[in-house]
Amino acid sequence: MKRSSSVRRILLGGLATGALAATSAADAQTVGRITESTYLTNEDHIPGAGHYHAPFRAFYPHPYNHYDAQKQLYFYGGTWGPAPHRSIVNISTPGSDAARIAAAALAARSATGVGGSNYIHRNGFGSTSRSFSTPS
Repeated sequence: MKRSSSVRRILLGGLATGALAATSAADAQTVGRITESTYLTNEDHIPGAGHYHAPFRAFYPHPYNHYDAQKQLYFYGGTWGPAPHRSIVNISTPGSDAARIAAAALAARSATGVGGSNYIHRNGFGSTSRSFSTPS
């Protein structure tokens, strides 16, 4: 019994941490600011900044582990590889350059009157099972 209760606590703690991280990222996007302390997950997308790759703490033009059929390669962390990148990191805070790029992209969208951040949050494992967009 002792063992199963500790496993249960770990699983519940992990789920709670993931929910809190997703909430803080969504809140930051809603108010239109990204900082080095904003938690983002794989596949968080900000128009003008790109797709966030959590293991690399930066934004890129393609989704994490995007497969190009013509090249027969996967894209991750700014490079192409023959196999998908594997990492246990699915939530991280952006590096200072990435935070500046995302903040500038959101500011540019606001300045042009596009309105809203059009932030799309996806499940931290790189899937597309959960997404939403703020109205523009």
